[in-house]
Parts: sequence; C-alpha cells; structure tokens
Amino acid sequence: MSTATDGHLDVGETSVPFHWLAVAATAVLIWSYLSVLYRITNVVGGKSDLALLVAGALVAGAVLARKLPAWTAFVVGGGLLVAGLFGYYTTVPGAYLAFSRVGRIVADNVALLTGLSVLQMRGVGTWALGVAPATVFVPWYLVFRRQYGLAAATGGLALGFFVLTGDVGSFATLVGVLGALGVVAFGTMARYGGTVAQLDVLAVAMVLMILLSTTVSLVPGGRASPILPSGGSGGTATGGLVSNDRRVAVQGSIDLSPKVQFVVNADRPSYWRVGAYDRYTGSDWVRTGGNRDYRSRSSPPGEDYRIRQTITVRRDAMKAMPAAWKPVRVVGDDKGNVALSSTGGLVPQRSLGKNESYSVVSRVPATTPRKLRNADTNYPDGLESRYTQLPASTSDRVKRKAAAVTSEAENPYDKAVAVERWLERNKEYSLEVDKPSGSVADDFVFEMEKGYCVYYATSMVVMLRSQGIPARFVTGYTSGQRVSKDEWVVRGVDSHAWVEVYFPDVGWVRFDPTPGGPRVDAEQQRIESAREDGVSGVDTSGSENGTWTPEPTSTTPSSSTTPTPGENGTTSGSVGDPRVDPNQPNDVVDPGTTNTTTATSVTTTSDEGGGIPVSPPSTEQLLYGGLALFGLLVAARRTGTFERAYRAAWMRWQPRKDPEADVERAFERLERYLAGQHRARRPGETPREYLEALSHVGVDDRAHRVGTLYEQARYAGEVSREQADEAVSLVNDLVRGRSRTS
Repeated sequence: MSTATDGHLDVGETSVPFHWLAVAATAVLIWSYLSVLYRITNVVGGKSDLALLVAGALVAGAVLARKLPAWTAFVVGGGLLVAGLFGYYTTVPGAYLAFSRVGRIVADNVALLTGLSVLQMRGVGTWALGVAPATVFVPWYLVFRRQYGLAAATGGLALGFFVLTGDVGSFATLVGVLGALGVVAFGTMARYGGTVAQLDVLAVAMVLMILLSTTVSLVPGGRASPILPSGGSGGTATGGLVSNDRRVAVQGSIDLSPKVQFVVNADRPSYWRVGAYDRYTGSDWVRTGGNRDYRSRSSPPGEDYRIRQTITVRRDAMKAMPAAWKPVRVVGDDKGNVALSSTGGLVPQRSLGKNESYSVVSRVPATTPRKLRNADTNYPDGLESRYTQLPASTSDRVKRKAAAVTSEAENPYDKAVAVERWLERNKEYSLEVDKPSGSVADDFVFEMEKGYCVYYATSMVVMLRSQGIPARFVTGYTSGQRVSKDEWVVRGVDSHAWVEVYFPDVGWVRFDPTPGGPRVDAEQQRIESAREDGVSGVDTSGSENGTWTPEPTSTTPSSSTTPTPGENGTTSGSVGDPRVDPNQPNDVVDPGTTNTTTATSVTTTSDEGGGIPVSPPSTEQLLYGGLALFGLLVAARRTGTFERAYRAAWMRWQPRKDPEADVERAFERLERYLAGQHRARRPGETPREYLEALSHVGVDDRAHRVGTLYEQARYAGEVSREQADEAVSLVNDLVRGRSRTS
C-alpha cells in the first residue's frame, strides 16, 4: 500500500481519489444553499438566468484555480458579491436608492440574520441572482486550489446565512453539513494520506449525524402560520388564533378552537381583517416588504363608508389587531404602538393582553357591480406585477381551467365572480384534508374534492392571477356571533381566509369563495360540542343565548346606488344572492344573480373504510432511510459483522448440488468447525492424519465417517446421493451441537 502524491490512495490495483471526493463533497455543500436560490427564482422568475450564472461561476472557478493564487478567490468573490448587491439595491425603489442611508441597509441585513426570510424581500429575485455567483465561485475555486478547510468554511458561511433566515429546510441543512464534513475529511486524506478503513469510519460518523438529525432540529425556527399557531407540515393542526406573521403555511387537517378570542363593538358588521399576502410560493404565502410608519395611512381611492369598532381581547395575549378594511385611524394612538404592514394592515408593536381594548376607524370601499364592471385596468405602478406573481412551476392546466371558467366574462369583476362561484359549487367544505404534496392550488382545483377556506382562497387568487387580475390572499376573522345590536363575539372557529381583488379608483374589494352555509354549520357544531363537554371560555356575556336578530322595520330602502351592508350582514336587496352568507357581511354583491345554490355537506371525521391508514413514505423519509441503511452496512463491514454472519450461515446451512460436491463441502465445514474447536490442519497433513491426531481430544467417529466419505469422493470419484446426505447430516449435527444418536 502506498500513498500517491496526487491525493490518491493505491490499494492493490484500485485507487481512492480523495481529492475528487472532496470536490464532490463541495458540490454537495454548494447544492444545499443553491436549492434555496433555485426555489426563489422558481417563485419570482429567473431560473434560466440562475443556471447560466451558476454554470459560469463553476467554470471560472475551476479554470482560474489553475492559474491564480488562493487569495484571489476572496478578491474575485468579494467583487462579485458587491456587484450583485449593488445591482439589487439599485432596483429597489425609495430609500435604497439613497446609499447615504447606510443604516437602513445594515438594519435590513441584520433582520435577515435574525430570522427574516429572504422571500419577504420585495426584489428577492434580483437579490438571488446577485449573490449566486460569489457563493458558488469562492468554495469551488478554493477546493480546486486544494484549500479544503477554506472551501468548507466559505460554503458553510453561505449555508449558515440561509439557516439563520429560516429559508433552508432541515434536510438540506443536514446535507450541507455532511458536505462540509466531507470536504474537510477527504481533503485531509488527500493531503496527508488516508486508508480505506478511514472511509468506513467517516461513513459511520455521517450516518450517526443523520440519525441524530431526525430527533434534533438543525434549523433555529420554523415557518409560522398566521391562520394556525403551529406550523406543522402534516397531521392535524389545532387552534385558529390568527397572528400577523409574515408567512402563512398551508396545513392539512385542522381543529379550530371554539374559545372566544375577542369581542367587537361596532356600528355594523364586517370581516375583521388581520393580514394580507402577496407572494405565492406554491405551498405557502409570504408578505413581502417591511412595516411602515402608521402615519402613512390613507383612505381607499374611491367612495367608502365609515365603520368605528372597539375590539376587546378575551385571551391571554394577541399579536394582531383585527379591524375592518381599510383601517385609517387607531383612536388614541399617540405613542407609536401601531405600525402598518406593507399591505396596509395594523401591526401592534407589542402583544395585547386579556381585557385590553383598542378602537379603530375604518373606511370600507363602497361600490356597485356596475361600477366594478366598468372599472379600467390602469393599475398603479408596480401593483400589477406584484399581485399577479405566480411560481414558474404553476401548471398550464390551472391557467387553462381559469380561462375556461372565465371564458364568458368580459371584465375583471365578472371573472372574479365566475371563479368565486365555480369554487363554491364544485368543492365541498371540510376541515379534514390531507396536505397536498405539490402546488396547493393545482391539487385543490384538480385532485381534491374538499377543503377549507385556505384552499378556496389560495385557488381563487392563483386562478385570477393566471388571467392577469391583481389579487391577494387575506386572513382574519368573519364577523362572529352577533349578541346585540352593536356587539359581536368572535371565536377561534371564526378564523378565515378570503380574497381581495384590486379595482382602479375603488381599491381592494373582498371576495369569499368558501361556501358560507357548510362553514357556518361546521363552526356551530364545534361550539355546541365544546359546550356539551364543558370547555371553558366558549361563551362570554350574552353569547350562550343564541344570535341576536334585529326586529323587522317598514323603512323604505335607500335609493342610493352605493349598497352598504345591512343589519343582517348582507347588502340591501340581495338576500337571495347565492354568494352571500346570510349571517356574514359582504361589501359588494351582484343583484343580477339567481337564487340557486349547490348543496354541500360537511365531511365528518369518521374513517368509513376502517383499518389503519397507511401512507407511502415521503421522498425525505426514503432518503433518510437509504442513508441510514448505507451507514449500517458500512458499520457492519467495518466491525466484521458481515464476515461473521457469512461464516455462521456457511457453517450451518449447505445448499445441495451433486453428491461429490456436497461431500467435499461437508468436509470443508467439518475442517472449519474442528479448527475453531481444536486446531487447524497443518500444511502437508492429510485429512486422515488430521482426524487421527484429534482423536485423543474427543473427536468421535462421526468426524471419521465424514473423512472416509471425503476420501471416497475425492480419490474414487464415486459416492451415492445417500452417502452425500449422510455426510451433510453428520456435519450438521456436529456444528449445531447435537449429541450422537445410536
């Protein structure tokens, strides 16, 4: 065995290329964080540009490494990074153009390092293309310069950045860590020489890391969900407490809380809006941009009506400020305790405690179907591109379906109504669903028969965006249970998601594609069940007596052309509209619709098929299992387990061939057995001499009989099947410790 100078270990006629194994490990490390950049460009566009930049960086790194010293990597890499970030900041409007405001730029980068997802950056596509060349070039250059430690460190820094932002998953993080370990280990072996046995040790160490990672999270934080307090990716989530987090993950089955969250005193009902989201990733929603000063608030661009509401918190802590859209004033806020999100929602700067109250004045867009039909499509700068964004992986069949559903509509409003009705009438409402493995909208439109508000709203936004109509995903609460003329009790079961569509000179208008009747029935069943079980916090003063209903009056309806919500939460003269939930408000309705609906039942949680449901393993589980199996096999090889198991099986089990071969194999087994019990046969010692020499230590005549049959098969070449069976049986008895039978 000799160690070659080029980093290869020669073992007989084979060679272990440690340097090239280090290069491969570097590629794995780079892949771990490039997967984040690929996902970004898939969401916002630029996949082909990313591929070209990465390919160029790889070629440049490999070529320049042959001609330039190692320190050049940091100069070139730093130049690439500065150029890329300069290109990004020059595309971001407003404050970033003024590079004198260095504090703002530094603050944003610090926010990224403390958990702000890069997907929340407005120009994240440009940013991803800007940072990709440097993060690929530097470690790739260094590994070809055989600076293995520096290659692992620079790649590890890039991976660590995405770990801190929470954008890289636990599996990709694990792969990246293993890649960095491989760079250092293989590089050390290439530089100082290594052995094949060390490869076994390295493989076992990597597998131990994999097994530990299944129980210890490598990512310091998760993707939060403003519709649910737990962001689990599978199983059943519970709760329904809406927060104003910047990311909402689509869940599988949910069990919403029946407990009271807050009480609203207002002069009319509304949906109590919390957050809106503009960027769709295919599996979740992200709100881009940061919060802004509350003083930058503005009213809707068109006609509106006023709602003043006072919300009193009824839970221990609430990190949101539900309010009717559009909030224009928080009464008494003179201490800067409230900010505005990038989509205009209220953001408290601290948690609101139990029994704490706040008052908000909102200006709600008031319009008519006729005005919305006649609205132009001259959208404000940047709004159309922001709110028509779809991932590049969005399937063509979704676009074709949306086009078919809206084929008879001639304007954005009628298209929105068509999509809203199609979802209401073609999908069942249920809280019991399996989370899609692919695109949420694609799976719900084509594969799923049922779902709840998040699925309906997501699908409607995607379908509208595919037709060039600006729309966004919104979370909050429905109006809740009305307990008096001006009071509503809002519970966790009232958590909801809906859609807002933008119309020039009007603003954002709400659409709700979730079937109202089945949803209300499901909520009521949950509340009644909780009451029967004695759950605390389900009711507050007056809510246990049922919903308050106003007494009918003979007042003549207003002749105004601008409809406003009536006492029962609908618009005057539109009770028969199938899109309107009679127990919930609706800002704008179409009086031309007919009073026909498709009956939809609430799916129960019972499993009619019976038995234990078995789900196929995920891709990640298969990879974990495969790597773990590989490590176990390597460990078994390293410890000699394979050899011992093979010997044990070889000694105890003998397949049958022809009689002569069976006898020879039986004698080989006998020899191995006697060598373990006494001593091995010496060179030049015949089988007969060997057996006679062991006679004095108790070797009985069974061994001698096998020896005789062996000599007959070896030298005479003739044994019968019965004699062969006898030889095999005798050796089986000896090996298995059976006593001699008479």
